[in-house]
Amino acid sequence: MPTGYFSCFLQTLVITNEKLITIICGIGEVNLRCVNHSLSDAALRFLERMAEELGLPIKKVEVCPGRVIAIITWVGSRPELKSVVLNSHTDVVPVYEEHWKYDPFAAVKDADGNIYGRGSQDMKCVTIQYIEAIRRLKTAGKRFSRTIHLTFVPDEEVGGHKGMETFVKLPEFHKLNIGFALDEGLANPTNAYTVFYGERNPWWITVHCPGSPGHGSRFVENTAAEKLRRVINSFLEFREKEKHRLNTSECFTLGDVTTVNMTMVKGGVAYNVVPAEMDVSFDLRIPPTDNLQEFEEKIKAWCKEAGEDVTYDFAQKHMDQNFTCTEESDPWWHAFSSTCKAINMTVKKEIFPAATDSRFIREEGLPAIGFSPMNLTPILLHDHNEYLNEQVFLRGIQVYERLLPALASVPPLSGEE
Repeated sequence: MPTGYFSCFLQTLVITNEKLITIICGIGEVNLRCVNHSLSDAALRFLERMAEELGLPIKKVEVCPGRVIAIITWVGSRPELKSVVLNSHTDVVPVYEEHWKYDPFAAVKDADGNIYGRGSQDMKCVTIQYIEAIRRLKTAGKRFSRTIHLTFVPDEEVGGHKGMETFVKLPEFHKLNIGFALDEGLANPTNAYTVFYGERNPWWITVHCPGSPGHGSRFVENTAAEKLRRVINSFLEFREKEKHRLNTSECFTLGDVTTVNMTMVKGGVAYNVVPAEMDVSFDLRIPPTDNLQEFEEKIKAWCKEAGEDVTYDFAQKHMDQNFTCTEESDPWWHAFSSTCKAINMTVKKEIFPAATDSRFIREEGLPAIGFSPMNLTPILLHDHNEYLNEQVFLRGIQVYERLLPALASVPPLSGEE
């Protein structure tokens, strides 16, 4: 089954007399399938070609065996100043081709200008928008005081553990001298653009419920299933409370509440054997505004109430409570928001409901904004028939043409002089 692509729909754009001409590139050259979550040789060759066209150097960093990060750098006139990072991930999630209207790797454009393809929203559009905005700025002879790094990172769709999470601990990351980072956001079905200044913490937890085994014909006491039921009830009752909070609040968004979803149940060997243990797994997404230590105490209490020897462990447990400042007094946010206002963009600030690589950047104490310039667009990441309209895509390049100069021209901050 085809499992990913590097956005054949995001075609090379050439500017002639300020008119955009779309050049359809050969599928074999640009259709780069990247769901094994590494940066494939084909994807790397594509990025090398882009760097060559831009006249910029490209560096490769192998953060884990088989996991390579590519970095294209546009050096500023004052390279000692902290840099601006434009981050994007190169991998995509799998597809179920039978549910797609078109081949998910053929970048079919319909009569309405909607371009269908896995990664069209998440996040190959942003990757190419970065590149094309820089192409235009360089063609116009622009140069800015701060260095701009484009980072192309693998492994994001499976948690980023062999990608950005590892990269931020390496000397190569710290040599980038980052002052501010842009990463992916989400589409917005309205005319507004959503900007994310923080993220919920993903907790993937499995609760283990041991019990007395026995024959299926008896009323066995202290069974694993009874404990499992109590655990499930506790988690799902809390889920209903959070759902009610979201649905009855005029100001809450999904990122402001904790979501709980039961995702796996394991146990048992036969119909007539009462199991000695049953396990249940949950996907929790907890806002950074919550007290995470208190929340874990709540989980401990649920397990204790469920019965003797009920334990839990985490497959993933993030404890990040960092926010990126969105006050106008902050020079980075002011550069971002004032540019948006200047081009009549309505910005809606939110906590990101899921997880992106920017959480690892924030954990290093660095400001990062999640932003994908996709308004008037249904949220279709990871969905069947993911698409992006060509006009929304082209408008996004223009947005970055204005944002990048503003961010890369932020005056020297305290300690940079």
